Amino acid sequence: MKNVVKINVERCKSCGLCVHTCPKKILKIGDKANSKGFYAVEMTDQSLCIGCAFCGLICPDLALEIYREEKGE
Repeated sequence: MKNVVKINVERCKSCGLCVHTCPKKILKIGDKANSKGFYAVEMTDQSLCIGCAFCGLICPDLALEIYREEKGE
């Protein structure tokens, strides 16, 4: 299993904290609005994710879930 970030689009408020926190710079504010009118964050290249979980930790709305690659897989 690779590192995976799942984004709950409906919870995202476009604050950008995750975008600025990501050390690999693979998150961006998208161009599609959710039902509340916010432009949710998007992953630009999932394969570059290192599973650090900084994005999920800083998100005030718990819009990101991080699943890390297990060692030995």
